[in-house]
Amino acid sequence: MVARIIVTFTTILMILIFIKLVQAESRVPCFFIFGDSLLDNGNNNNLNTTARANYPPYGVDFPGGPTGRFTNGRNMADILAHVLGFGNFIPPFASASGRDILKGVNYASGSAGIRNESGSHLGTCIFMDWQLKNHQETISQIVNLLGNKDATNAHLNKCLYSVGIGSNDYINNYLMPEKYQSSHLYTPSQYATLLTQQYAQQLKTLYGDGARKVVLFGLPQIGCIPQMLQTQKIRTCVDSTNEAVQLFNDKLKSLVNELNNNFTDAKFTIVNIYSMSSLFSGLSFLNFPCCNVSKTVAEGQCVPNTAPCPIRAAHAFFDNFHPTETGTMVAILRAYYSLLPSDTYPMDINHLLLSGLLGG
Repeated sequence: MVARIIVTFTTILMILIFIKLVQAESRVPCFFIFGDSLLDNGNNNNLNTTARANYPPYGVDFPGGPTGRFTNGRNMADILAHVLGFGNFIPPFASASGRDILKGVNYASGSAGIRNESGSHLGTCIFMDWQLKNHQETISQIVNLLGNKDATNAHLNKCLYSVGIGSNDYINNYLMPEKYQSSHLYTPSQYATLLTQQYAQQLKTLYGDGARKVVLFGLPQIGCIPQMLQTQKIRTCVDSTNEAVQLFNDKLKSLVNELNNNFTDAKFTIVNIYSMSSLFSGLSFLNFPCCNVSKTVAEGQCVPNTAPCPIRAAHAFFDNFHPTETGTMVAILRAYYSLLPSDTYPMDINHLLLSGLLGG
């Protein structure tokens, strides 16, 4: 009972802060989003995959009901766009069209990874390299809308870009030795290096396509998610998994230093989701999923057309993988205005936008 009161009080406080943060007009003219199911807002709906969320109880608290977002309400992309001052949701690439693309496009895809094969056992996904190709297609459309490449480059340089990817390279790759060879071929350190090297090339491609303000979401404590706890039949986090994930996060920090040193006309920053998620690692009551999860097809996702828990704000997770809207809101607010020095590196999103390069 006490725990639920604490959660409710925290939720109300965060909502009040959130309302205060919302801008009267957008701080950037455009917002482009890359990543996995934490950011996907409908790109997987018509793909041949079990990694879809366009059915109840997903979207139970979203104005349009189920839309393909893997949570009860808004996801990370939605909340960050709202804080930035956008009046409408950034459209998914699957349905974006016309002049709407000038304000941004969401390319994220559930089960996608840095590596092309990650998540492939679930079906088709739009992996990071494919998302970058989709972005180049968007850029060609923007050239047509604005009339020339110079105007397009000037526009793209003013945008904010967010990338949240890598979890599936562990959950749906390295941690599945029965389906993927990666854990047989590489030690955790070697695999983290391999991922970082491929990610570096992808981020350099993004820079080459005009990105100058880039927010990277680090990986969470995957060893603490409900799916991991249920699979291992334990109540405490899997330390070996968290240690492997943190190897990647450490290398990501070094990569950001390298990118910022090499591309002086751009800024890259990391949101330390791992540190933020440590809040839940010791609170087992928060790590129970809100919905009834499937144990067969689409394992760990919500069973279609079942009722979720009544108090979503009292749960960190909606299903076995994805946070509730409340948990996401807390993370985005700390990403925007760092609560602790460890929340972001080398700066929070607010300071990223103030750093003087947008439009300059």
